[in-house]
Amino acid sequence: MALSRAPDCLFCSIVAGDTAAHVVTSDEATLAFLDVRPVFPGHVLLVPRAHHETLADLPPDLVGPVFTAVQHVAQAVEAGMEAHGTFVAMNNRVSQSVAHLHVHVVPRRRKDGLRGFFWPRQRYADDEEMESVAARIRAAAS
Repeated sequence: MALSRAPDCLFCSIVAGDTAAHVVTSDEATLAFLDVRPVFPGHVLLVPRAHHETLADLPPDLVGPVFTAVQHVAQAVEAGMEAHGTFVAMNNRVSQSVAHLHVHVVPRRRKDGLRGFFWPRQRYADDEEMESVAARIRAAAS
């Protein structure tokens, strides 16, 4: 079965074997390799083999295999890097440097310098604002 591939996609090129990468795991649905600009050594990117730009684009039948592979990679990164844990994240369009769905698995250690998320956090003005935001998302989800 031929996989969908975007002609100028770096990750599609890696999946096809046309661009070199330090592969750490591979299965029928996914490929995981070291990020060339890691937050910390051992930072892995996991991609579906077929080209899908965002999580919303990922077909339902691939959600399970992709996230099962993410779970496996997170365990391997923690064990292999002797880390205290991992940070698992995905950008969708904004801050997505390659327009091919990819999950970051970053080894974490206590007091490693990362503070929570990579951006400043904020509070809602009050419960009314919080309920208004929740209602907007509920409406969009139904």
